[in-house]
Amino acid sequence: MPKPRILLVDDEERFRANLEKMLGAQGLAVRAAGSGAEALEELTLNPYDVIVLDIRMPGMDGLATLKEIKQINPEVEVIILSGHASMDAAREINRLGGYDYLMKPCPLEELLLKIEAAYEKKVDRQKRTKTTPSAQVNS
Repeated sequence: MPKPRILLVDDEERFRANLEKMLGAQGLAVRAAGSGAEALEELTLNPYDVIVLDIRMPGMDGLATLKEIKQINPEVEVIILSGHASMDAAREINRLGGYDYLMKPCPLEELLLKIEAAYEKKVDRQKRTKTTPSAQVNS
């Protein structure tokens, strides 16, 4: 299976750069964005399989960004990273179509497993929804 294309969205520059480097070292194709608006622009320009999204960002927060992401591309899987646990936020993420919710700091191995599982879910869904062309009937 090919490696997933990942978009990492976080307003904390040092965290974003470090995580981008660590994911890249695992052989993943990673791009980073520093805001929700930047992520949405990037998503309209390039295809992604999994988006790792911070929930607390200035301007457009993670929930608003998630909602917009799903309008642009409902197929992309979104993993939310947050330093602030909240059952209300977890329910809202689920309602908006987010894949999962992880707490910062998150061990790299755990994040990699979530990315892999999210990607497999996307690939499986695409396989199930592919329809074969109907046979043409000669008249």
